[in-house]
Amino acid sequence: MKKIEDYVRTIPDYPEPGIMFRDVTSILQDADGLQLAINSMLDEIRDLDFDVIAGAESRGFIFGMPLAYALKKPFALIRKAGKLPCETVSAEYALEYGTAKIEMHKDSIKKGQKVVLVDDLIATGGTIAAAAGLVESLGGEIVRIVFLMELAGLKGREKLPQYDVRSVICYEGK
Repeated sequence: MKKIEDYVRTIPDYPEPGIMFRDVTSILQDADGLQLAINSMLDEIRDLDFDVIAGAESRGFIFGMPLAYALKKPFALIRKAGKLPCETVSAEYALEYGTAKIEMHKDSIKKGQKVVLVDDLIATGGTIAAAAGLVESLGGEIVRIVFLMELAGLKGREKLPQYDVRSVICYEGK
């Protein structure tokens, strides 16, 4: 039986020399790989007490939605600025060169709800730290953050010391 790592395509020197790019699309393009990825992430939250799953655009949607469906939980969208039609809260975070902004509907998380954050990858941790801040600004409590892959060499987990962070796969490099 294959492990989830067997489904990840690694592309050396992309997008620049020295980077080993871990391609999630190779998992999505294989039915067995996709099922293994979703089931592995489900294993990280199946017995957890929580109310809502929230996912960051766009791969957090891809992995978060089937988790929400399987566990009969609502799903809250965290999107790039300007994409949501109702009243939002927003958070800006640093990128390597510049900043970005994400938003959530103000009514997507209710005060006191326990929230699981989901994304495909943690690299530097900026996006998910901003997402956690949004959830908390709405009164939600982050009970776990789950990633399919982690690039430990980029130390993103260090931006999340107060949270229970789980990764299905952890690569030591960048």
